[in-house]
Amino acid sequence: MITQTKRNEIRQRIHSRIRAKLSGTTERPRLNVYRSLNHISVQLVDDQKGETLVSASTLQMKSKTGGNVAAAKEVGKVVAEQAVAKGIKKVVFDRGGYLYHGRVKALADAAREAGLEF
Repeated sequence: MITQTKRNEIRQRIHSRIRAKLSGTTERPRLNVYRSLNHISVQLVDDQKGETLVSASTLQMKSKTGGNVAAAKEVGKVVAEQAVAKGIKKVVFDRGGYLYHGRVKALADAAREAGLEF
C-alpha cells in the first residue's frame, strides 16, 4: 500500500518532469494548480520575472468546504475573471503532477468557460 508521503513524492517527481517542459511567459503565464485534501488553489505565474500575477483559493473564498468539485469550479471561474481583468487571455496549464481528473479537470473547464485559452 502506498502511503500519503510516498504518493506526494511520486507527484513531485511527475511535477518536476512537467516543469522541465513548461514555462510561463509574460504573454502566456503558467496556470499552476495545487490540490490538498481540503482545499484547492491556483496561481498565474510569470516564470521569466519570477512573480505571481493572479491567485485564487478556496481559503480566500471563505467557503465551508473546499475539497469538492463545486469549489474547484468556483476557483477556476474566479481566477479566470481576475486574469481577463488584467488582460491575460492565453495561459499554459500546469496540473502540478495531479491527474487531469475530478477537481483539477473541473477547475480547468471552469477557467476555459470564463475566458481563458489553453
